[in-house]
Amino acid sequence: MNDKWTAEDVPDQQGRVAVVTGANTGIGFEAAKVLAARGASVVLAVRDTDKGKRAANRITAATPGADVTVQHLDLTSLDSVRAAAGELRTRLPRIDLLINNAGVMYTPKGTTRDGFELQLGTNHLGHFALTGLLLDRMLTVEGSRVVTVSSMAHRIQASIDLDDLQWERRPYSRVGAYGQSKLANLEFTYQLQRRMAGKASTIAVAAHPGIASTELIRNSAFVVRTLIKAFNPLISQPADRGALPTLRAATDPGVRGGEYYGPRGFQELKGYPVRVRSSEQSHDPTMQRRLWTASEELTGVTFPI
Repeated sequence: MNDKWTAEDVPDQQGRVAVVTGANTGIGFEAAKVLAARGASVVLAVRDTDKGKRAANRITAATPGADVTVQHLDLTSLDSVRAAAGELRTRLPRIDLLINNAGVMYTPKGTTRDGFELQLGTNHLGHFALTGLLLDRMLTVEGSRVVTVSSMAHRIQASIDLDDLQWERRPYSRVGAYGQSKLANLEFTYQLQRRMAGKASTIAVAAHPGIASTELIRNSAFVVRTLIKAFNPLISQPADRGALPTLRAATDPGVRGGEYYGPRGFQELKGYPVRVRSSEQSHDPTMQRRLWTASEELTGVTFPI
């Protein structure tokens, strides 16, 4: 496997349709920009459509003639997720790539419009519902992929507390809640792959960016922001480099379902994208099934597999 993979290695994407959540900034924007430059029809699924339109304009300025459109999507609202999925299903007879990228990080305690803990609701449950509602547009599309962006932080939370998913009984930890949501991203990916294996053309893959210089760290503790700023060249990388694991998971012909991609450098902080390992807990099939069942019950979304 190529251990110095870059955006130049993204194959031609002509004729492919990609939906990228949270694509107005950061990792999502950089991934969408490369996919559009390679010829994909890219949908920027974003909460703020004005920012989405400005992002689309930046992409078309860099690649004149690029096919980029904007779709409103607020992952903190299941009504919005259902509305967005309905509009996308009307517009798109097929979807080749669904990149579940949008997220929040280390936010103060809060809830989504449906009463879910904010980080779990946004990072996992919103994407779970969106994927379930769009999957039938992918299952028969050869080479289609669901790519979900996780984080090294999935190791912070050793397990998912299914008896207190919403952090209603425990003292709230913004770091722990973020770690739980990122562990959920991986367990969702692996269980989705188990359910599709041998039954569909679609595969499920995960990725993480290492530490990338994006807006996502704005809710981090002051000391964390200070350290990242002070040691930025040593421990982090620009957003376009942080997007490479996502792009490789989405486009490299050698990728297989159930794999996980991240930077190959020290502690996976930065570097070229390679296949990496996630925590032992993330591979527990019993926990994956239990989380899946809980997610179906909470969102009211079941999958066509």
